[in-house]
Amino acid sequence: MQGIIAVEKTLSRLADILETKGYEVVDLSESDLVGVDAIVVGGTDINLLNIQDTATDVPVINATGKTFNEIIEELGRM
Repeated sequence: MQGIIAVEKTLSRLADILETKGYEVVDLSESDLVGVDAIVVGGTDINLLNIQDTATDVPVINATGKTFNEIIEELGRM
């Protein structure tokens, strides 16, 4: 298994692809983020005020403008 990735509900197609690549995928909105190795968001929650408070220390990938392969490559580098 590659790792546990929390994915925004709007990225269901990406979640399916990640599962075929060996990742365990959990829904970001339903996850408490315990044990999650990375988070992938669709960019709808971009921080316009640049507030740096985070609920977790795991990497967050903004999928906006990226291909599935680019996202999988980023996850592989973590």
